Amino acid sequence: MSHTATPDRDFGSLVRIMQILRKECPWDREQTHESLKDLMVEEVYEAIDAIDRKDYDDLRKELGDMLLHVVFHAEMGSEHGGFDIGDVIYSIQDKLIRRHPHVFADTTVTGTSEVLKNWEQIKKKENPKGSVLDGVPASLPGLLRAQRMQEKAAGVGFDWPDWHGAWEKLKEEMGELEAVLEGDDAQRKAEEFGDVMFSMVNVGRYFGINSEDSLRITNAKFQQRFSHIERRASEMGLQLKDMTLEEMDKLWDEAKTVIGDR
Repeated sequence: MSHTATPDRDFGSLVRIMQILRKECPWDREQTHESLKDLMVEEVYEAIDAIDRKDYDDLRKELGDMLLHVVFHAEMGSEHGGFDIGDVIYSIQDKLIRRHPHVFADTTVTGTSEVLKNWEQIKKKENPKGSVLDGVPASLPGLLRAQRMQEKAAGVGFDWPDWHGAWEKLKEEMGELEAVLEGDDAQRKAEEFGDVMFSMVNVGRYFGINSEDSLRITNAKFQQRFSHIERRASEMGLQLKDMTLEEMDKLWDEAKTVIGDR
C-alpha cells in the first residue's frame, strides 16, 4: 500500500509515520526493543559529538534521530508492552512535577545543591527499599558511571566536606598503586589503578568537571596531534616505526604550536 506523507512540525505526524512504518516496512516491522538498543546508544553519542563540535545544525538532526527511537520504542510498547507514547509523555511529566517541589509546590531551596539533594531524597522515598545507586545503569561508560554514583551518594550526605578530602584520598590511592607496580600481581595492579581513576573522578566532581567529557576532549586532542606527526612524517618520506622517540616528540611539540597547546 502506498502512503503519502509530507514533513511538518507536528509530533503526532511523527507518531503516525512510525505506525505506518511498523506495518509497511519489513525492516521496521522486524525490530524489537533488544535489536534497537545498540543503535539508540550510538545516536546518543552522535549527538554528544555534535555538541562537542558545536555543530548545532548537526545536533538538530541527531536529536531527531534520538526522538525517533523514543517514538519507535513507544510504538512497539503499544503493540506488545501495554504502554504507548502518551504513557511515556505522562510519566516524564509526572516525574518532573513530583521532583521539583520548589517549582510546583511550596518547598524552598537556596541553590542547585539543594535541588539535587531534594531530587535524590524524593527518589529514595519513591523506592524506600531500593539502593540510592539503583538508578545508575551498569552499562554506562566507566567514568560516567563512577561520577553518577558519586553524585548520588553525595545527594544523601556521603561526601567529603570539600575537595581537600577527595584530594587526600587520591594521593592515598596513588601511593597504594605505586606500591604494587613493581610486583607481579596483575589483578591487584588493576584494582589499585581503578581506585585511582575513581578518586580522580571524585576530585573533578568538586570543580564541576565531567570526567567523561574531559577524557573525550583529551582523546580528540591526542588524535589531532598524532595525526599531525603522521602527516609530517609522510611529508618527510619517513615511517613512524623508523623514527626515534626524540624525532616524533619534536613533531609532537610542533603539533602543539600548529594546532594549539590546549
